[in-house]
Amino acid sequence: MKYRFLLILLFTLVSGQLAAQAKPINEAKFISIGGIEQWVTISGDDSSNPVILFLHGGPGSTMSQYDDAIYGHWEKEFVLVYWDQRGAGRTFGRNAPENVTEDYWIENPLTVERMTADGIELSEYLIKHLGKRKITLVGTSWGSVLGANMALRRPNLFTAYISHSQIVNGEEGFLNAFNKVSKLALAAKDQESLDKLATLGPPPYEDARKSGQLMRIIKKYERENSIPAPANWWKVTSEYDNEKDANDRYNGDEYSFLYFAGHKQMGIKPIQAGVNFMKDGLRYKTPVYFIQGEEDILTAPELTKAYFDKVRAPKKEFMLVPGAAHGHNQAVVDAQYKAVKKALSLR
Repeated sequence: MKYRFLLILLFTLVSGQLAAQAKPINEAKFISIGGIEQWVTISGDDSSNPVILFLHGGPGSTMSQYDDAIYGHWEKEFVLVYWDQRGAGRTFGRNAPENVTEDYWIENPLTVERMTADGIELSEYLIKHLGKRKITLVGTSWGSVLGANMALRRPNLFTAYISHSQIVNGEEGFLNAFNKVSKLALAAKDQESLDKLATLGPPPYEDARKSGQLMRIIKKYERENSIPAPANWWKVTSEYDNEKDANDRYNGDEYSFLYFAGHKQMGIKPIQAGVNFMKDGLRYKTPVYFIQGEEDILTAPELTKAYFDKVRAPKKEFMLVPGAAHGHNQAVVDAQYKAVKKALSLR
């Protein structure tokens, strides 16, 4: 009986010590990155857990403003980092003048090189700040451009690169999407979309508004053929649910898309036109996981798979997600979780 009591006492003490050692982290602040202040949030139940840096799409589609419905349950196992990239969300609001003009857009260009350097600098900060050897990258859509570049250039910083809706070749992918929705609209006898597509003609375009109009048709057909995410995923938290943050997100999204798509009249070249990983992104020194929606039109499965097949990496895996299009849904998040666990050998 005494021996049993001692065992129970020992177990209680050890459990208490382990619980005491868990140090939750919850930081939200501006950090100097690339010569400007950029908004970064860090959260997790235990700061000793592996770190995941999410690279949002858009380029201006920030994630920091949403409630915890998408990835909140991951905080039990990981430290989650959201970053409002240069030109997006609170980072845009911190650095842009109160009245944004076309002159500001023109005089403050966004480039893949500058934003990749920002991402690397942030990764170095996180490793030092959180006492890690490496972190894990999860990049979606535009974020996959940054994620692939970061992993290719500085593999020593990352345990793995997990890609979702990988952009392989910006111009080829957009043209492929135009051809695909043209066939879908024809099959559906969707005269309104057919008329719009005929007016637009095939990309590339010299006017960002044309790119936006094609994107709306692409999203329409992706919605019709995929399983949506729960509506509560996109609930804005009370901290970000105010006029200033809403305006900063809107203006940043507009500014970022302008540079992504390009606008000749303003002398703005499309940054997507310079993206071609088939040419300069085939050799990774980190494990890579490609998560691809089967119903994705914007970054089509056949293009991503062709790239994946040519990629050389210590470990690679292609995960095709039925019922998913270009954006997130539950199946995509489940696939991301599985990939992270595999990358960290926690399965």
